Amino acid sequence: MKAEQAELLAIQALGHIAAEEELLYAFLGMTGLSPDELRGRAADPEILGGVLDFLLMDEARVLAFCGAAGIPPDRPARARRLLPGGEEVNWT
Repeated sequence: MKAEQAELLAIQALGHIAAEEELLYAFLGMTGLSPDELRGRAADPEILGGVLDFLLMDEARVLAFCGAAGIPPDRPARARRLLPGGEEVNWT
């Protein structure tokens, strides 16, 4: 996987989060971003890393996203390692 693919997966994860109001507000609460700030920075690799961090904090979130996206459950963690700050994270 390349960094561009990791970004695309994180954008897909952001769409998944945004589609569920409860998840979206939990993400916004965790990051401190407003909805407008999120819209303006949605393609920012640092924000995308935060999206995957949020997803990876809960196995049920990971499995729901991966099931909906039709991807293996290890892919978000692999993608996270390629985004800013990901080299410091060990999601297993």
